[in-house]
Amino acid sequence: MERRAMILFAHGARAASWVEPFERLRALTQARLPGVAVSLAFLELMEPRLPQAVAGLAAAGVTQLTVVPVFLGQGGHVLHDLPLMVAQLRLDHPHVAIEVAEAIGENAGVLAAIADYCVGAGKPA
Repeated sequence: MERRAMILFAHGARAASWVEPFERLRALTQARLPGVAVSLAFLELMEPRLPQAVAGLAAAGVTQLTVVPVFLGQGGHVLHDLPLMVAQLRLDHPHVAIEVAEAIGENAGVLAAIADYCVGAGKPA
């Protein structure tokens, strides 16, 4: 039986309040994907880190995993760090099919939504 999960992968920060919009994004995503376990993981400074999150999901029987980089651009973390991490995770958990989505800021629909917000913010009150 296939068990699906999604990890929203973000950078992490020292300030605990930084995670709040990511928690809201996780909850909104989870509400729209009731059959998929949606969680957060971080590159640094916050827990869980991506390897810990994947290990926990693998131990819980997840067989299909999508990692969504919640980064606006394809900087070094998305272009270099993440592929290396995912390659190691695929070796560590060969029974889990791990797919990586494009960084959210590279998606035309996401950029259009941000542009809509910017346009609305720039209109006179």
